[in-house]
Amino acid sequence: MIDQLNHRIARLGSEIEQIGEADPRVQLLRTHHGIGPLTALALVHTLEPVTRFSNSRKVTAFVGLEPCEESSDEKVRWVGISKAGSRLLRFLLIEAAGVAIKYDDELKRFYLRLLHRRDWRKAKVAVARKLLVRAWIMLRDRIDYAEFLKRGVAVGSARTGHRP
Repeated sequence: MIDQLNHRIARLGSEIEQIGEADPRVQLLRTHHGIGPLTALALVHTLEPVTRFSNSRKVTAFVGLEPCEESSDEKVRWVGISKAGSRLLRFLLIEAAGVAIKYDDELKRFYLRLLHRRDWRKAKVAVARKLLVRAWIMLRDRIDYAEFLKRGVAVGSARTGHRP
């Protein structure tokens, strides 16, 4: 039975690869460390058309990686993510964040900086959010990861409400 399942998994994996190779948007996203064919396909099909999102905050809210605020009077508390969007895409982004941390120096520094203040789960979700915003910028501008780095596209905090 395990051999049958492995065969089906391999067949589906090759089908996903073929679909991804036919789509230039998937190829752009796959240039980023950590984003594989399945994650790229999920991003493309969830976010397209990317022009409907005017800023990164709307993208993160759509996927459910936006921090939730519970405030009363003068006390402001951030209590995790909204989990409003696609559960599958959030899962794939968090898994991709784990790989991206290993190969992308900027994301690794970001993760380690957050690790001093938060536990590893929250830090990994924050990296997944940053990865989502990077993917949105790459799709919006139709650029690959090398061009993204060359342009120095800064991804600011969504809480500031504006792009730097």
